[in-house]
Amino acid sequence: MVTPNTESNLSAGAAIEPELAVLEQRLGVLLAHTRTLRAANEKLRRDLTAAEARNQALAERVAEAKRRLDALLARLPEPAE
Repeated sequence: MVTPNTESNLSAGAAIEPELAVLEQRLGVLLAHTRTLRAANEKLRRDLTAAEARNQALAERVAEAKRRLDALLARLPEPAE
């Protein structure tokens, strides 16, 4: 038996279905964006790690070049006055 109250609940449930479908779609889009951002973030982390390693290697090369230049300068004769 369908009472007026039951009938009201059924129509309210039917009215909510489109809203739920929209929310489900928006949630799917949000999840897709989240996955994309996580992948981009992971790539940026890898790139940063590689850049830091390269920077360290270059800093070591500069330090070695400075040591060699200092050694060469120390071997130069003093200027005559």
